[in-house]
Amino acid sequence: MSTPAPLELPRLGFGAAQLGNLYRVTTDEEAAGAVNAAWEGGIRYFDTAPHYGVGTSERRLGALLADKPRDEYVLSTKVGRLLRPGPGTGDDMASGFAVPDDVVREWDYSEAGVRRSHQESLERLGLDRIDLLLAHDPEEGPEDQAIEEGLPALARMREEGLVRAVGVGSKDADVLTRAVRTGHVDMVMLSGRYTLLEQAASRELREECEARGVGIIAVSVFNSGLLAQHQVPEDAHYEYGKAPTAMLERARELAALAERHGVTLPDLAAQYPLRHPAVRSVALGMRTAAQVRSNLERMAAPVPEAAWAEIAQLEHEASADGDAS
Repeated sequence: MSTPAPLELPRLGFGAAQLGNLYRVTTDEEAAGAVNAAWEGGIRYFDTAPHYGVGTSERRLGALLADKPRDEYVLSTKVGRLLRPGPGTGDDMASGFAVPDDVVREWDYSEAGVRRSHQESLERLGLDRIDLLLAHDPEEGPEDQAIEEGLPALARMREEGLVRAVGVGSKDADVLTRAVRTGHVDMVMLSGRYTLLEQAASRELREECEARGVGIIAVSVFNSGLLAQHQVPEDAHYEYGKAPTAMLERARELAALAERHGVTLPDLAAQYPLRHPAVRSVALGMRTAAQVRSNLERMAAPVPEAAWAEIAQLEHEASADGDAS
């Protein structure tokens, strides 16, 4: 049996949390428009999860990709949360999704749970295979079970040819570093900890990934919206709350830097993580066709090397100050 080629990802991926009604309802028309615009724009990596709208994102994404040639795109989803019947008396907004609570999540990183999650995702997606399977948010559930049982189970599934690659998705760089050191993972999905605005928390992780040949998928690169607009508003969000004054000032300094070099703050934010050799892709959340086109433009904007050099100098100074303290 020949060994499959390593999984390769395009620079820009489609994050499908919004297809699960993240924060508000995404209409069927919006969802279809977004996925079709992504395909027409050349995006060939799509990421979803059972967590996103308790299955809503997977069902929508699978249906919208059903007529696309399966060998032409990469699909990732996640394990760790099994979906079970819920009370059906309210909604899921406590978890951030505007869907009914007739389905609820149940943590399970056991081998049986991981394999069951994979099979149930295939059924919701209606597709024949998943390329990349990620353990989702171990730090929010039974972390030790995820690392000690879930990751070896995922590795066995990869060896059996059920998936092409496996990994972990988290906003906790220390958890991802722990996962990388097991030797089981091919990819990690890092949320918000390697962005134009902040890098320190993921320094050790990036070093480990580069040394071990593990790829990084960068997500939440706009830091909850703080870097999403060139003109940074007073009510901008960071870490899902109002941005502190120091963060607002830092974002505006970066916007001024961008302007000096003829680009925008979101242009820099979208492309920045790809400067690191371990980063394989940036996955951006997209709810509408207009957002897709905007993200494609951001990723294609020509950024002068002088801009990156100025950013690197700022990072060097910040790192030196941190080491001194």
